[in-house]
Amino acid sequence: MALKVAVQMDPLESINIAGDSTFALMLAATARGHSLFHYTPHDLSYRAGRVVARARPVTVQRVVGDHHAFGDPVELDLGADIDVVLMRQDPPFDMAYITATHLLELAQRQGVLVVNDPAEVRNAPEKLFVLEFDRFMPATLVTRSLDEVRAFHAQHGEIVIKPLYGNAGAAVFHVAQGDANLAALVELFSHFWREPFMAQQFLPRVTQGDKRIVLVDGVATGAINRLPKSGEIRSNLAAGGQAQATELTAREQEICAALGPELKKRGLVFVGIDVIDGHLTEINVTSPTGIVAIDRFNGTDTPALIWDAIEARRTAQPHG
Repeated sequence: MALKVAVQMDPLESINIAGDSTFALMLAATARGHSLFHYTPHDLSYRAGRVVARARPVTVQRVVGDHHAFGDPVELDLGADIDVVLMRQDPPFDMAYITATHLLELAQRQGVLVVNDPAEVRNAPEKLFVLEFDRFMPATLVTRSLDEVRAFHAQHGEIVIKPLYGNAGAAVFHVAQGDANLAALVELFSHFWREPFMAQQFLPRVTQGDKRIVLVDGVATGAINRLPKSGEIRSNLAAGGQAQATELTAREQEICAALGPELKKRGLVFVGIDVIDGHLTEINVTSPTGIVAIDRFNGTDTPALIWDAIEARRTAQPHG
């Protein structure tokens, strides 16, 4: 079943093909005979009842410095001309991101399959959606109140403070017991972000790794352990973390079993969750990463599993 696939992502020229999950998905699509088009969210428009994108046909290959070739730009009616849209642009999850989900939701009603489902991406911001599974989380506070944070800090001794809509470990702060900078840090967050922020109990075993687990259509398919570099608590690979092979514990299998049915029901086909010392900290649905490292350590083929799930959903949702 050859599909026409539009990939909504960041500029293709600047990606690191050695570890980029979207590029791995594009390579797998090519191997299956699917045709690819590339565009950025800035190329997305609504006109006369239709959602259109100024896109370029693209071919990809795993050759450093020569990993893609574009054809001439074309205008695509996403609801009529395309079978699948991969929504893979990186956060921040801001109003531009949210606007793109509204436009893609309209396109999906007109016939295209969007992965992940844009309405559910919009309804599942990564540090808020996870609150629905708070029984698996470390102690967590969402607030803008300095008094609330002070009380939380006093109760737990060491905490982590982070923005609700950040990504890649940006602006994550460890506040130790007795740290005199807490008030200034809350002031800083309140100045730069209008929304509340998140505080969580610090988990000392983060030095032993933050596990990224990938679920495909609600089923756990692999994981890596991400070790923070010396002097850091952030283990994101984008922040210098180092990946190592791992297996799921009984607790992590329990977490995946609890999340899986809800993810599948919401059309969240490709999801990455983060678990530290048996505690769920985030559910990543916007543009999850990590599958290249997972496959390298485990000898698996996660892009193939994702495409199997996409093709099954495409078959179940005929073109409108």
